[in-house]
Amino acid sequence: MIEGFMPDAKGRLVPVALVKEEHLLEDQLVREVHEKASALSARLSEFRLTTTAEILALVELLGEKYGAKRGGQHGNITLTTFDGKLRVMMAVSDQLELGPELQIAKDLVDACIRRWSEGASVELKAFVDGAFDVDKKGKLNTERILALRRLAIDEPDWLKAMEAIGDSVRVTSSKRYLRIYTRGAVDDKYVQVPLDIASA
Repeated sequence: MIEGFMPDAKGRLVPVALVKEEHLLEDQLVREVHEKASALSARLSEFRLTTTAEILALVELLGEKYGAKRGGQHGNITLTTFDGKLRVMMAVSDQLELGPELQIAKDLVDACIRRWSEGASVELKAFVDGAFDVDKKGKLNTERILALRRLAIDEPDWLKAMEAIGDSVRVTSSKRYLRIYTRGAVDDKYVQVPLDIASA
């Protein structure tokens, strides 16, 4: 940056002397807040990584004690202090995607709906049809599609469609979540320690 100048939103260099004082103060405040937020974010990231590693190390140690080896990194883990007042939970959430088998499932489901058009309830048809609707971003709702497998429908095409849905599921990644709790002194319930700005 050239001394005495500052870039505007379009990248043009503007003499600092021509920038209003209130705009300079705003610029300075935003930069200071960003610097503090970046440092805080880095500390939270380091906390998450080191805490996760420490929890997994403890689980590994317990496995060695009992002669058992954990297969993979899945499974939720809850750790509690001896007095029961503090708790740490590590939850693992799989990110799912649905593969090309889903199109076959949709065709089979559509065939069922056409055959049922006389006898099936309007609500069931709306529920089944709605499961394959896309959101504003053009993405399918995985939960709604998987919920179809819970319907007790004993019809060959339907059962094939549910099998195709099952085969279409792919775990693309797993994410670990840490939740820290303190037991309340009054109601004895666990209260989550807020680690996000909105809840703190």
